[in-house]
Amino acid sequence: MNSFAILPRNGLQPQPDSQDARGFAADVQAGLRRRRKAIPSKYFYDTRGSALFEQICELPEYYPTRTECTLLEGHAAAIADAIGADAEIVEFGAGATRKVRYLLDTLDRPRGYLPIDISGEHLEDSAARLRADYPGLPVTVVAGDYTAGLDLPAPPKGTRRRAGFFPGSTIGNFTPAEALGFLAAAARLLKSSNRDGLSAGGLLIGVDLVKDPAILHAAYNDAAGVTGAFNLNVLHRIRRELDSDIDPAGFDHYAFYEPRLQRIEMHLVSRAAQTVRIGRARHSFAAGESIHTENSCKYTLDGFGKLARRAGFRPAAVWCDPDELFSIHWLEL
Repeated sequence: MNSFAILPRNGLQPQPDSQDARGFAADVQAGLRRRRKAIPSKYFYDTRGSALFEQICELPEYYPTRTECTLLEGHAAAIADAIGADAEIVEFGAGATRKVRYLLDTLDRPRGYLPIDISGEHLEDSAARLRADYPGLPVTVVAGDYTAGLDLPAPPKGTRRRAGFFPGSTIGNFTPAEALGFLAAAARLLKSSNRDGLSAGGLLIGVDLVKDPAILHAAYNDAAGVTGAFNLNVLHRIRRELDSDIDPAGFDHYAFYEPRLQRIEMHLVSRAAQTVRIGRARHSFAAGESIHTENSCKYTLDGFGKLARRAGFRPAAVWCDPDELFSIHWLEL
């Protein structure tokens, strides 16, 4: 598990946590020893990986971001009514902090913003811009792994409830069992705010929907090759950070839709038989053997509602585009 720390408001970046580095190394070594090699997708998001993902979000083939933003803008008043006044927004996997602006622009007296993301430097840069645009809004940055157990700082004075925010269909990166675990943990975290005298919280979450596989294939195999560069970036991290001779040019990006599991799978496929060194360990690849780097599960509206109920939430509202590409759910506790 990765640790987290509150980043300083002056924008100075603390030294990398040695536990984070050990966690990256341990997860890579363990993942490449598996019969079906895999690396957790959270390791895409160093500073360069976060920047590449922002580029992906602007691609014509990548519908989720623009569709979700249209929903957030078009239904802003209804979403604000659901969340209520005097709320602190807790965003899981905040990244560029772009989408939360739709909430902050519409909410009645937002009391604070608490973004959590694994890429601390990138997050602090985004938070600094947010502070400049929303003077007086308390912004408390938490750099770390939001899938790890953590306690949140006390909410700002005047906060009535905490509302979780999990946009981008990042929930799809989890297996169904992992998604259930995350939602249950988020429910416990947002419920724990009751100890601070707050009302029961809720979660606003973006969920990608099952659709024509051709649309999905184009979204994860863009013509400009940005998604491929994003996928390969994890190998650049390994080479740079883990004393490795792995050559990213020896692997190809490969993404496809698996209809039986209703998910996109992303892999890095070895172009030839090769052995790579990572630290003192060696890992052999056959030609065509892959490293599984990401899943992106798709849901039906009914299927996600059932999952949320199992995690302890009560589905209260859902907003969807006319083509049913994407959905936003408000889940009450």
